[in-house]
Amino acid sequence: MPPTNTPVLQVKHLTTGFHTDRGVVTAVDDVSFDLFGGETLGIVGESGSGKSVTSKSIMRLLPELTSFFGSHSQVMFQGQNLIDIDDRAMRQVRGNQIAMIFQEPMTALNPVFTIGWQLDEALKYHTALSRPERFQRAIEMLTLVEMPNPQRRMQEYPHQLSGGMRQRVLIAIALCCDPDILIADEPTTALDVTIQGQILRLMDGLKQKIGTAIILITHDLGVVAQTCDRVLVMYAGRIVESAPVRELFHHPRHPYTQALLKSLPRPGKHHGQRLPTIEGLVPSLFNLPAGCRFHNRCERREERCEVEEPDLTETAASCKVRCHFPIEPGLEKPVN
Repeated sequence: MPPTNTPVLQVKHLTTGFHTDRGVVTAVDDVSFDLFGGETLGIVGESGSGKSVTSKSIMRLLPELTSFFGSHSQVMFQGQNLIDIDDRAMRQVRGNQIAMIFQEPMTALNPVFTIGWQLDEALKYHTALSRPERFQRAIEMLTLVEMPNPQRRMQEYPHQLSGGMRQRVLIAIALCCDPDILIADEPTTALDVTIQGQILRLMDGLKQKIGTAIILITHDLGVVAQTCDRVLVMYAGRIVESAPVRELFHHPRHPYTQALLKSLPRPGKHHGQRLPTIEGLVPSLFNLPAGCRFHNRCERREERCEVEEPDLTETAASCKVRCHFPIEPGLEKPVN
């Protein structure tokens, strides 16, 4: 099912901070984007860029005692700001209309309950189905995610399944209530390459069948190239570039995006050589540099970059970049 022109989710000026022993830190800083029906939106960046905090902010899964939202933050879904609704209303949305697949299936699944019990629990909470109907629905969902011998798996515990099977169970639980939005946070990180490909094809196939919009959180640009329609690139808590996936890979406009692409391993390239790396480290959120947050690692930096933070500005249709001196298409260094 192709993406629609209607946003199913609008994130506006999302700012998420934490109270820590070292003081207040802002992990997500003024992030805005739309998610459209039937599309897969990738959010990429190095560890610490704010990807997972963004997804958990949307789901309101952050610790209430230590986390907080900025006063202008909005997560608009079906005419309501999810940040403002009470916990009871949020529980009705979470797992039902917006579902999430977590990074590590062994810790996301409860080890003391069977797979069938955990599927039944999600259906019991969010639907009015009878127990036999819930059992049948659980079997249907395990079949949908291509789980071998689903009736047998219903009686098994998470430790009896392989990593790929456990991830399929998480996808089945997430999709059992036909959510409008699926957030997948590094869903293939713990899996080998073969199973990773199977899970990605499965998610894409399910999107085509039922039209669920997907937010895919990952650090793997290869995964993004295979599955996403649009991409947000995050760095130190901010979006630095957004573009359709083909445009981003062919014409990266932010130096950070180009550096990420250059570090990708490519068949037949760099044989016997070290892969290119980005010099330096992501800055500490407790001590962010003045000006552009990427300037101390950027080969294109000028004096202005060190004192003035750039805005996220539109450079072409559906393309935005946060850079004083964005790379013009055709002038970028070849990504070898």
